[in-house]
Amino acid sequence: MDILATIKTLEALADVPDEQLAWFIENAELQRFAVGDFMFTPGAVIDEVQIILEGKLRIYSVQNGTEREWLTYQALSILGQLPYSRMKAAVSYGQVREPITLLALHKSKFRTMICDQHELTQAFVSVMTSRTRDFTALQQQSEKLMALGKLSAGLAHELNNPAAAIVRSSQELKKHLSLLPVNFKAVMSIRMEEKHIDCINNTLFQRLQEYHTNPSQPLSLLEKTSRENDIADWMDDHDIVDGVDMAENYVEFDFTMEHLNDIFEATGAANAQAVLKWIDDNLTTERMVTDIQDASKRIGDLVQSVKSYTYMDKAQGKQTVNVHEGIKNTVTMLHHKFKKFNVKFVESFDPKTPALEGFPGELNQVWTNLIDNALDALEDQKQSGTGIVEVQTKNDGEFLCVNVIDNGGGIPQDVQNNIFDPFFTTKDIGKGTGMGLDVVRKIVLHHNADIRVSSKPGRTEFALRFLVKG
Repeated sequence: MDILATIKTLEALADVPDEQLAWFIENAELQRFAVGDFMFTPGAVIDEVQIILEGKLRIYSVQNGTEREWLTYQALSILGQLPYSRMKAAVSYGQVREPITLLALHKSKFRTMICDQHELTQAFVSVMTSRTRDFTALQQQSEKLMALGKLSAGLAHELNNPAAAIVRSSQELKKHLSLLPVNFKAVMSIRMEEKHIDCINNTLFQRLQEYHTNPSQPLSLLEKTSRENDIADWMDDHDIVDGVDMAENYVEFDFTMEHLNDIFEATGAANAQAVLKWIDDNLTTERMVTDIQDASKRIGDLVQSVKSYTYMDKAQGKQTVNVHEGIKNTVTMLHHKFKKFNVKFVESFDPKTPALEGFPGELNQVWTNLIDNALDALEDQKQSGTGIVEVQTKNDGEFLCVNVIDNGGGIPQDVQNNIFDPFFTTKDIGKGTGMGLDVVRKIVLHHNADIRVSSKPGRTEFALRFLVKG
């Protein structure tokens, strides 16, 4: 292989004089790797600039036990540490996919190269700049996709519950309606005075109206069981068949003994069974329809939250943003995680907080990353149920302040200055890319705002200050 002729074909080195390329070849080491070899693993020292002459290398990381492939280096690729680069260690795996032959120049030669091989140095610096830009964009896109994956999983879970409730209630309602003709026939065969019909009719629809417009406070299990037993006993005393089964509905719609006595007096003993069963059928139908309505409304609310969160039906430029609405929509998106980690959300919003001029989609990324990180910090408190995430807003003169607070274990003092650095993370391997807070910092800067963190065991606070007219 004519190595000089080979590396001259690299676009990045096309303008480098031959004598400088020859210097690189003379001072570099020829290295070979077999298929399956690891050229580096996370944490491995990176102290060489490398030019792959032939072969293929795949770069991947492991997140939550799953491999995530970032990119592939093929023949005539430049990688490793470059002049002026701050890279010290690998953050991912580099595994050989096809046998590799490469040239590696140790960083101990960089000073000489910088002093004497100007065009070669300039070419490597240009490669470093492009690589940093491309890799950062790739990491940020991955962070967005990971966040989207979390939100999608949570949303699917949240939608599944009301959707399943609709299916279940509609199936029960269909089955229930098929049984009504028999009971209806029994009621239609009754001859009653108009005043007695009015009494039954008024009692039933008064209870239905009260159920929807002025619902009573939920009963404790003990209270509910006691009232059901009382009504079941009343029905048993009045020779009503299936009274135990009907008691739950009558308690649900807050029927009292007085109501039952009025109905019995209007129907008489002979007709009480048919009328009470007919009332129970109506209550069952009403309850099932209400369950379907509630589940449908829940789905509608979730869809509206998604639309508001993503601003999918609005322009993507700078807009007047209601910060409270964005935070509430974010909490809705992360509701599954609040339930999973048994965490309480505290909303401490100042009603006088002004609107903010900004980019709503970006701001929602900020709320999502900060609240999601706070939830992760509370995972260990899941069993005790003591975890709290609080979001405060307040108007401080010309500034709008947003504070995201959790009562987790805190961030160690010695790393607090590094948490906004790209790729820095305090999470276990595979649980984070280290880009979330870097994204937050860049978005905050984009809004001419600032963000600070203070942390000790039991209280971590991210404090943001936005210039209202910024």
